[in-house]
Amino acid sequence: MKLLGISGSLRKGSFNTMLVNEAARIFEPSAFTFANLNLPLYDGDVEAAGMPEPVLTLCDQIREADAIVMSTTEYNKAPSGVMKNMLDWVSRPRPAPLVGKPVAVVASAAGSAGGQRAMALMYLYLMPFKVRLVVEQEVCVGNSHAAFDDEGRLKHDAHIGGLTRQMEALKAAI
Repeated sequence: MKLLGISGSLRKGSFNTMLVNEAARIFEPSAFTFANLNLPLYDGDVEAAGMPEPVLTLCDQIREADAIVMSTTEYNKAPSGVMKNMLDWVSRPRPAPLVGKPVAVVASAAGSAGGQRAMALMYLYLMPFKVRLVVEQEVCVGNSHAAFDDEGRLKHDAHIGGLTRQMEALKAAI
């Protein structure tokens, strides 16, 4: 099983990146790819001149994946612009790479709600893509600065248990 990980935070030491890596560790895929979301801002003029290579690579990674786990941070009660920009780019190629893909969305944020509002909006953002959204277990890691150990592993059994249930459901959706 090939798993693609997508983090909505580009920051070095990102808790969302740590959460994606934890999801992959628990999922135990035969192959794991971490998507690079350092994409140019979506611009129709750029698209008309030819899809940027990083976008083509991302679309290929999505097509090759059996399942996807996305982790979003929460900026101003919404997913990051990085996530929205990624979705804007991958909405353009035909055939659309996300259609029919099993996708699990998780979140991590500094606040106590753990990105819950951003995660709920991600469900709405993903609707036009006709993904197979896996919502077995909501995984929202709040107070993220205290939720991971020095190796980037989740510290709390409740988070580990929830992420395990979510990854089992993602496997079952394949």
